[in-house]
Amino acid sequence: MNPQFSHRQKFSFIFSLSLLFLSNSVLQATSAKLETYIVHVHHPDTKTSESFSTSAHKEAWYKSFLPANILNSGEPRLIYSYHNVINAFAVRLTEEELAEVECKPGFLQAYPDRVVPLLTTHTHEFLGLHQHETGLWTDSKFGKGVIVGVLDTGIAPDHPSFRDNGLIPSPPAKWKGRCEFGGSVCNNKLIGARKFVRGLNAMKQNSAATLQGPPDDVEGHGTHTASTAAGMFVANVSIEEQAKGTAAGMAPYAHIAVYRVCREDGCAVSDILAGMDTAAADGVDIISLSLGGVSQPFYADRLAIGAFGATAKGITVVCSAGNTGPSPATLSNEAPWIMTVGASTLDRKIRTTVTLGDGAQFYGESIYQPKGFLPIPIPLAYPGSRSSNAAVCAPGSLSILDVIGKVVVCDVGKLNRVQKGEVVKKAGGVGMILTNTKAQGDTTFPDVHVLPASYVSYSDGLAIKSYIKSTLTPVASISFNNTVIGSAVLAPEVAYFSSRGPNQADPNILKPDIIGPGVNILAAWPFDIGSPGVKYNIISGTSMAAPHLSGIAALLVSQHPDWSPAAIKSAIMTTATATTNMDTPIPDEQLKPADLFAAGAGHVNPTSANDPGLIYDVTTDDYIPYLCGLRYSDTQVSAIAGRTVKCSNIVSISGAELNYPSFMVILDVRRSVTVTRTVTNVGEPGSTYEVKVKAPKGTKVIVEPEKLYFSKVKEKAQYAVTFTSEGYGRGGYSEGYLRWISSDNKRVVNSPIMVKDSRSTQSM
Repeated sequence: MNPQFSHRQKFSFIFSLSLLFLSNSVLQATSAKLETYIVHVHHPDTKTSESFSTSAHKEAWYKSFLPANILNSGEPRLIYSYHNVINAFAVRLTEEELAEVECKPGFLQAYPDRVVPLLTTHTHEFLGLHQHETGLWTDSKFGKGVIVGVLDTGIAPDHPSFRDNGLIPSPPAKWKGRCEFGGSVCNNKLIGARKFVRGLNAMKQNSAATLQGPPDDVEGHGTHTASTAAGMFVANVSIEEQAKGTAAGMAPYAHIAVYRVCREDGCAVSDILAGMDTAAADGVDIISLSLGGVSQPFYADRLAIGAFGATAKGITVVCSAGNTGPSPATLSNEAPWIMTVGASTLDRKIRTTVTLGDGAQFYGESIYQPKGFLPIPIPLAYPGSRSSNAAVCAPGSLSILDVIGKVVVCDVGKLNRVQKGEVVKKAGGVGMILTNTKAQGDTTFPDVHVLPASYVSYSDGLAIKSYIKSTLTPVASISFNNTVIGSAVLAPEVAYFSSRGPNQADPNILKPDIIGPGVNILAAWPFDIGSPGVKYNIISGTSMAAPHLSGIAALLVSQHPDWSPAAIKSAIMTTATATTNMDTPIPDEQLKPADLFAAGAGHVNPTSANDPGLIYDVTTDDYIPYLCGLRYSDTQVSAIAGRTVKCSNIVSISGAELNYPSFMVILDVRRSVTVTRTVTNVGEPGSTYEVKVKAPKGTKVIVEPEKLYFSKVKEKAQYAVTFTSEGYGRGGYSEGYLRWISSDNKRVVNSPIMVKDSRSTQSM
């Protein structure tokens, strides 16, 4: 008899007996409150490692931690067992039961499940991807053969964006997933669709009825993000005759695998992990996550841990930075192994023009552009001088002012923008001007309004209100200019809502990594918007930016299948664009130059990313010294790494020393910090690069050596950078860059530098 088989048989028999004993003496859950916990475990010893080689054995081991397999309700206690990206299981326990589980051999840590929020026709052209020209799109065959896994609210499988049109081949042999829609709904474009909502149902105490059925998208978010990443070419797309063009995702010939892990009321972490775990087993190349919660240490951040496991399997994980900007320190998804994406505008506006009685003109936006509305002067009113409710045009608030037959100025806030128009219309108003708050600045959005409207920036809103105060008979007209594209629109700008650094989980890692289109993105939608049959919608968020980067990452994977997730991210970061289409620094929502905490390395440039020259590579093993350097416990590091780690046996490093494509340096007690980086040549053999540095204000930067020589492809070279403070007590941040420029000037490998010098004279 095969001794290995005998060992496994013995293992299964022991666990079968233990499970039989538990099932015959079910310890029913007490009246104490049940919660869902994600429990991290590690194998008790190496002798039994072979016994965990199958999912069935692993799940049996997970169940051995439980006081019983069945709850009083008759429902299973175990919600999920994870096998691929994390050594953990999700289970329903009381606090007392959890205390018993913590005493079992192999237990590492446990955290309660939590809910995290959900964070086109032109963007491919804006990013330099052209269908009938040579370049990254055609060279990569539009992402053909790459599998993009989208974790979101599901998908509308019958949408034209997800047809294969006979142009996309069968999935690669590595694909192991399945389609839960049944029949022939899935195809060579939409190759997989799964549903994971048990965790959220348990937390919300909903009936099990919603567990049944396919992963349909009843919210819209998932359909939109999936088509943005890898939607098929669809000609003659528009919304209310605006933003006309051919819709396409960033990787239109890539395969899509959808994992419904969210509902309209949020996403349970346990469900997200189930989706990530399954996606890794299915064989995806990219995981796209347009969701995220508040900052947490990496050992407590389940998404970061799942992403680590996926990265270890060669999967590039792309996540939204969050929608809680412009306040500082508001980022989600801060782990260095994740590509963290902020949101920017594109060079398209669905433009309106407000003309005041004194001749001043202000551009705004609106999708609703009525052809019969004449641009003639109409009495203008701002009810905000009467009350704060009237300022935002809250329901019932306009009765304090006669607005019949007038254009009404409404501040943004309290209720959505279209609802404000409904309030104005009900009160007798004939038009509306929406004005931004100071924090929102220059970021505006078009909407399908119910009356003629124009959404203007904060500064323009102030000017309009000032005019109203200046005259007894204020008037304004609104004209509609349709869709404006190109040099007439400054782009990109960082959107006001895009979350900002510094990184709270580790201040030594500069985040976000990159920005991409995330404002007013037109993409697929499950339901009619405006005119019947128009199933495309314009929405905004870092949720829209992340799938742009996911699709671009898919193009790079198609072109460079041997590149690691870190190499993909490095190529994107070091070739990013720092200027607008008008050759000015990328601005933020206040039209001031955006700092690195807003824009990261800059705006994605797909064509340049395909040929970066040099890359900064990192393996998951390289992250272990880094995690130990965060002073996490062995248990915490082991939970992230998915294996036993003893930091006392490892030479730890700080985030500043990680081989990252950007530099974040903190000078506190130390006056000088030296870090090293290793670059790999992915350009031609015989390449030479020379360094150019713009030192942050108050900091001296020395690079050694100043030239790098590569005799062959994939050759590595190391350099050291010393940052020395030239001042004291500044306490703030200053920026610069380090660039390696090839001798033929064809490639510029750019790394942003952020230095915080918080030293004082007392630290001398």
